[in-house]
Amino acid sequence: GILLHPTSLPSAYGIGELGPVAHRFADFLRDAGQRIWQVLPLGPTGYGDSPYQCFSAFAGNPLLISLDTLVERGYLDSRQLDSRPEFSAGQVDFGAVIAWKVPWLRHAFRSFQRSSPAEREAFAAFCERHSGWLDGFALFMALKEAHDNVAWTLWDADLALHKPDAIQRARNQLHDEIECHKFIQFEFERQWCDLKAHCGRNEIRIMGDVPIYVALDSADVWANRDLFELDESGRPKAVSGVPPDYFSATGQLWGNPIYRWEAHAKAGYTWWIARLRRSLEMLDMIRLDHFRGFEAYYEIPGGEMTAVNGAWVKGPGAPLFEALENALGRLPIVAENLGVITPEVEALRERFGFPGMAILQFAFGNDPQASNFRPHNYPRHLAAYTGTHDNDTAVGWWTSTAGAGSIRTSVEVAEEMEHARRYLNTDGHEINWVMIRSLMASVADTVLFPLQDVLGVGSEGRMNLPGTSSGNWRWRFRQEDLTSAISARLRQLVETYER
Repeated sequence: GILLHPTSLPSAYGIGELGPVAHRFADFLRDAGQRIWQVLPLGPTGYGDSPYQCFSAFAGNPLLISLDTLVERGYLDSRQLDSRPEFSAGQVDFGAVIAWKVPWLRHAFRSFQRSSPAEREAFAAFCERHSGWLDGFALFMALKEAHDNVAWTLWDADLALHKPDAIQRARNQLHDEIECHKFIQFEFERQWCDLKAHCGRNEIRIMGDVPIYVALDSADVWANRDLFELDESGRPKAVSGVPPDYFSATGQLWGNPIYRWEAHAKAGYTWWIARLRRSLEMLDMIRLDHFRGFEAYYEIPGGEMTAVNGAWVKGPGAPLFEALENALGRLPIVAENLGVITPEVEALRERFGFPGMAILQFAFGNDPQASNFRPHNYPRHLAAYTGTHDNDTAVGWWTSTAGAGSIRTSVEVAEEMEHARRYLNTDGHEINWVMIRSLMASVADTVLFPLQDVLGVGSEGRMNLPGTSSGNWRWRFRQEDLTSAISARLRQLVETYER
């Protein structure tokens, strides 16, 4: 399969969308013999435009809604979109996209209010079916807009503390704004379900990403303060991250609030069950991010500027997954088991039969776990990648020196590259295809490649640099990049290695 977030799709409107361009990409996957389309979290993005810092763990990202589909529905006039700015074809300028696109989504809502009874009945049914998360999310977003989009911890105190009288007044005062946000989610759902059905008809499964944590500035935390380690004002007592590692000498300070796991257990893990149920409505498979945090998580005191001063704390472990499986059945999860992985983490993963991950870029360094990433050591029950959204591209990795913030020296990088040359038996020519072939030939039952590696893009195509908060998540490809030659080459490898 291929890893590509929908924001990276081509479109005339500055960002990838779920309409015709997404359907064409699914057709490319079919023709190339691919059977999995992996995406990043699909929620409405907040801080730094990161899909791992969303305003909701249940809602969809409005920026992915296809304007062309809204034209087809009669909610917009195509002539209205002709005045769009000259967006970059290769990068997402999130600020410009938001400023231009969101008003058109609101315009579509006003048109929808004059739509047929059948349309409005479908909307009412959607709102009723998803009221458990939709009502709170739509109110949260309306309140954010009423407070100039600042974090909820800075709202009027009664609203920040979720006082019932203040909440009811807000529902009355912001009725139209709330309905608009519900409509936007309704339209996201319709477009996503159409795309998922198209993929299903072509025997393509969608794998999505479920981050372990949610953002502080989210409807989830605002409405469920008792489930998170917060002080009386709503600020985190402790936050998430990971200690210094391959990516960063000072660790990664993610900043998400830590769960009060004892409160989740007392409630029967109902919030987690609802979250995974929603994910499985939208996805065929789940990549469960930072799986090791469910066995033990790295806790950093609130107010720290780096992740250096933290400690490992025991997580919920098996009882959480037992509750999930009792409620939802066997879980189609790939466990992201990268980083500092202990025997206890692997025992938890193996107990529930979740395949782990291997990253080929990590196979050639001097880390003690590097041998696990070498294809000759793979087990069959594994998802193997050339790289992920957090890695440089294959070509960028091959041509790089020690990156900014990296704990690797230039000597270590040179040794790593020499090991890779010997192992892969390559002089570096078309290193991306050498790595793709290596994984195709392995016994791993699932192999996935970022589209950047299929296209041979350099470091300019990197999706995210961990530990940084700007300039990420922006890369897009152009439709002409997906040539018939690339499709045929992928399909040939699929057939050669009987995949």
